[in-house]
Amino acid sequence: MRFMRLVLPLAAGLGLAACGDLNPTQQRVATGALGGGAVGGVLGSFSGNAGLGALLGAGVGSAGGYLYDQSQPRYDNRRAPPRRGDGRNYRR
Repeated sequence: MRFMRLVLPLAAGLGLAACGDLNPTQQRVATGALGGGAVGGVLGSFSGNAGLGALLGAGVGSAGGYLYDQSQPRYDNRRAPPRRGDGRNYRR
């Protein structure tokens, strides 16, 4: 038991440190998987199989996060192509 008191915080810290340099797509997929896993675990516990519910929820959540990310480039200013000039199309 004493060993677990040392290992669990270390594992949690390493897991969080691995998320430090994710790009926006990876962040959205990870957030979707985390949220889907949590909701799936809660819903699965009502049917008596929380593990399967969490697994299915994480899969659906990560797919949802990816699809959401793929729908965002046209609305996200950080991904817009650079503009040239001030947008006026006339000759001087």
